[in-house]
Amino acid sequence: MSVSEEKLSAIAAQLKKGVAPSRETVRTFLLWFGAERRGYNVVRHVRGALKRHGLATTPDFEYTWLDGPVAFTTAPAGDAQAIGQPGTATADPTFRIGRLDAANKTPIFVKPDALLAQAVTVMLTNDFSQLPVMTGPRELKGMVSWKTIGSRLALKRPCVNVRDAMEPAQVVSVDESLFDAIAKIASHDYVLVQASDKTYAGIVTASDFNFQFQALAEPFLLIGEIENGLRRILHQKFSLKELEEAKAPGDDGRTIESPSDLTLGEYVRLIEPEKRWKKLKIEIDRVEFLLRLNRVREVRNDVMHFDPDGLNPEDLVFLREFAQFLRRLRDVGAV
Repeated sequence: MSVSEEKLSAIAAQLKKGVAPSRETVRTFLLWFGAERRGYNVVRHVRGALKRHGLATTPDFEYTWLDGPVAFTTAPAGDAQAIGQPGTATADPTFRIGRLDAANKTPIFVKPDALLAQAVTVMLTNDFSQLPVMTGPRELKGMVSWKTIGSRLALKRPCVNVRDAMEPAQVVSVDESLFDAIAKIASHDYVLVQASDKTYAGIVTASDFNFQFQALAEPFLLIGEIENGLRRILHQKFSLKELEEAKAPGDDGRTIESPSDLTLGEYVRLIEPEKRWKKLKIEIDRVEFLLRLNRVREVRNDVMHFDPDGLNPEDLVFLREFAQFLRRLRDVGAV
């Protein structure tokens, strides 16, 4: 029995006895399944295991912060977590800002009566552009930033205490749509994230968003480069009949006019027969190439199911290496 099956079986037994199982972070829960990220295939696998044991997680492991805790409960009849069917009433298709790491790091703050020099020191020491002004974890008074400090000094306004350089803070709920928050961050360079218990859970800045979307954009760009490289390899090598035969079974209504009309899985089907592979006239191992092409197809499924967790680091390295491999083929004139 696998680690995940053993642990879920034990949790189900605890719940039947009326004992509340210990909470686990999503990251630890995924490690039971040998996973680090919530990719499409991983989520399906986990939901299948939960279903077998009649379990669910609160909050849903797929939609909460990666390092946030989840509790294990008995799945109600028809529960979407146990069944694992997308599009059900309890599924949440919205990507929430609360899933970002920055939204879950308790912000450093200063009090309104603190000397402005203290705020400046904290900002310089931590390389912050702004700092919340608070009197407690739920008592927000405003925000101080280089912009507010500079504007007041330029106008020769008194700036002794933090309150002298304070402005209203921009606040969003932890459940705010990730994409709705973009406009607010673009206008104000940050948002403070307020948790459901009214504490301030974190601060998300323009820099955080830049890093997040850079991490998310690279796999999309690599997949696009790989697909373009494959189309170049296949260009004018096969007849229209051969391209049509590569279509997935049951997809007869789709018109195929060139390799660009085929999917990655259909590329595999097209060049898998040795007689077709020979038409490429590339002196590389067919079996190894097809293995890697199949892996590209699998990784692409995870990439296209956008996830703020990002791609598994090993898969990202693989995409980089395969894209580089196709570049080398072009550089030496093999395609």
